[in-house]
Amino acid sequence: MVNLFDEISFHASRLVTQSYSTSFSIGVRSLDVSIRNAIYSIYGFVRFADEIVDSFHTYNKEKLLHDFEHQYYESLKDGISMNPILNAFQLTVQKYNIPDHLIQSFLNSMKSDLYKSKFDDEEIKEYIYGSADVVGLMCLKVFVNGNDTEYEKLKPYAMRLGSAFQKINFLRDLNQDTNDLHRTYFPILKFETLNESNKDIIIKDIIEDFDISLIGIKQLPKEARTGVYTAFLYYQSLTKRIRNTPSDILLNKRISVPNYEKIALFCQAYLHTKFN
Repeated sequence: MVNLFDEISFHASRLVTQSYSTSFSIGVRSLDVSIRNAIYSIYGFVRFADEIVDSFHTYNKEKLLHDFEHQYYESLKDGISMNPILNAFQLTVQKYNIPDHLIQSFLNSMKSDLYKSKFDDEEIKEYIYGSADVVGLMCLKVFVNGNDTEYEKLKPYAMRLGSAFQKINFLRDLNQDTNDLHRTYFPILKFETLNESNKDIIIKDIIEDFDISLIGIKQLPKEARTGVYTAFLYYQSLTKRIRNTPSDILLNKRISVPNYEKIALFCQAYLHTKFN
């Protein structure tokens, strides 16, 4: 019956992924079936923590996040949690030997969202590392099946890809972050609003991250390559849409990639990786 509960736990993580992110779900379905559950469990964990700080405005967010963290470490110690999202995640952490400092860095970035609204250059590097880079590194541990040598080789590329994804998310969610959450993640926007000039600077930085990360994607195990490349193409497409959108519209509208294009990008990724 424990195996059944574990299966239900991973199913819950998959449901969270599918409910919150169509694009990420397509990417995960592009992975080999042997590693999908692990990636679902990572997404479920980080999504719930992110929801606490971004959405639960009528509740005590600090207490909720503290309890979530405490329950995770209890599950890691006990080898089980009655919270299916935490149960699935702790199973993945133990199976793939995901280092605790990655999880702590992620939780620290989430905690900073509770009290920080503006970031300088060093602070945003630390925040992006904790909120995005380490999530990519958790996934990388799964992709290389815990192989430390492969992990260290691909680590810089995974971090650049995570950074690119997060920066694009910041631009896409600029309206909500600025108007609803009163946060400014780009230091260049600390004392001025988004305009075409500073948007071009931000986009150029993101494209550089993409260019470097592609080197690592090509070296991923075949079980992971198509799924990661699908996500890469999706975010590239989103970047182009944001680059071509006037800055004043970005401040008032959330840009997205249509579902039909997401499917087309999956097909493109499959063909490119299938035929090298």
